[in-house]
Amino acid sequence: MSASDVRDRSNSNGEAELVHTSFPKNKIKILLLENIHANAVKAFTKQEFQVECHPGTLSEEQLLEKVEDVHVLGIRSRTQLTDKVFSATKRLLVVGCFCIGTNQVDLLAAEKRGVPVFNSPFSNSRSVAELMIGEIISLSRHLGDRNKEMHTGVWKKTDKGCREIRGKTLGIVGYGHIGSQLSVLAESMGLKVLYYDIKHILAMGNSTRCPDLESLLRQSDFVSLHVPETTLTKNMISQPQIELMKEGAILLNASRGTVVDVEALAEALRSGRLGGAAIDVYPTEPESNTDKWQCVLQNCPNTILTPHIGGSTMEAQAAIGDEVAHKLIRYVNTGRTGGAVNFPIIEMQPDPASHRILNIHKNVPGVLKEINSILCDFNVNAQQLGTTPHIGYLVVDVDREASKQIKERIAALQVSIRTRILY
Repeated sequence: MSASDVRDRSNSNGEAELVHTSFPKNKIKILLLENIHANAVKAFTKQEFQVECHPGTLSEEQLLEKVEDVHVLGIRSRTQLTDKVFSATKRLLVVGCFCIGTNQVDLLAAEKRGVPVFNSPFSNSRSVAELMIGEIISLSRHLGDRNKEMHTGVWKKTDKGCREIRGKTLGIVGYGHIGSQLSVLAESMGLKVLYYDIKHILAMGNSTRCPDLESLLRQSDFVSLHVPETTLTKNMISQPQIELMKEGAILLNASRGTVVDVEALAEALRSGRLGGAAIDVYPTEPESNTDKWQCVLQNCPNTILTPHIGGSTMEAQAAIGDEVAHKLIRYVNTGRTGGAVNFPIIEMQPDPASHRILNIHKNVPGVLKEINSILCDFNVNAQQLGTTPHIGYLVVDVDREASKQIKERIAALQVSIRTRILY
C-alpha cells in the first residue's frame, strides 16, 4: 500500500469543502518534537517518509505554522495539542505521543477531526519502578541530605532516622503496569506490599489489595502514587490524606503533578509530620531545560526532587520509539487502529488483492444505511465498522476496479469527515 488519497470536508469556518491530495509515501510529512528517540526516526525513514525533527517544543505560533501540511505529528509530554492546533491542520492523519500519558492532547478535538492518537502506556514501566525502589532506599537512609552536605564540605555521620526497608510496608496507589512491577520488585527486597486501585486487579505475588485509599495510607511506611490525571485524582493526596499517614511516612509521586497538593506536602515535610518525599512530577513544569523552575518543595528535609525523569532511560526511550512508530506506520499503511486512545479499534488484516477504503464519519442516525447502500451496489462484504459517540470508523476492502468509484461516493456523503484509499 504505497499511496493514499485524502479528502477533508471541513474548513476553519466549519463550511464544507473538498480537498484532494494524492501522494506516495515519500510525500508523507512527519514532524517529531521533543527529541524523540532515533529508533522512531529510523523506522519512518525506512518507510521513505519525510521526517523533520526538533529537539524541544515549539511555541504555539510556531506549531500552528508547522502543522498545516503535516501528516504525522509525534510529541512527548510537554507539547500541548489544543483544539486551536488541530484547527490549523489540513492534512493531519495521526498523532503519536511518545510517552505514557495523553493529557497534553485534546483527544476529543482530535477524534472529531478524524485523527487517532497513539501512545506507549507500558514501555517505561520498568524504568519508573526501578527509580521508585532506588528512592525508597535513598530516603530511608537520608542519602539526598547527606550527599548535599558532603558537597558543601559538611561531614555528618549519623544513623538518626535511618532504617532498612526490609519488613516495612509499601502502599501502592494505582496497580497498573508500573504499580504491579514495583510490587514485584519491592516484595523481592523484603517489603510488605499493599495496593489500592479503583479497578479490581488481581494481586501479584503476596501483595494485598486494600478496600480503600484511607486504609492503605494508615498502614504504609511508604506510599507510591501511580495514577493517571483525572478529576478523581486531582489533589488526591492533600492535607486530609497526609493526616491519615503514619508519622514519619514517606511519599513518592511519579505519576502526575496534579495528584499531590504540594503546598500541603511541603508543610508536612517541614513540620516533620512526614519523614521524606520523592517527587518527579509537578503541577507546573518548564517547557525546556533552559527555563528557570521554582517549587515550594525546594529545600524541604529528606526530599528528592527530579525533573520528570521517571521513564527517562535509554532502554525505555528506545522501546517507546519503536512501539509508537510501529503504531503510526501501521495506521498510515493499513488503517489499523489497535492501541489508539480516542478512536474505534479496527484490526482488520489487509487483503493484498484489494484496495482499502478508510472512512471516518459523524456518528449520526442513518449513516450506516447510507454507507451500506453504496457497498451493496458493489457487492462488498469485507468491512468493519467501529463507533464512538461522536464518530464512526469504516474499513472496507474492495475490488480494485471499483475502488475509486466507491471511495468517491462514500466521501461525498455529508456526514463524511475524511476518506482515504490505500493501494
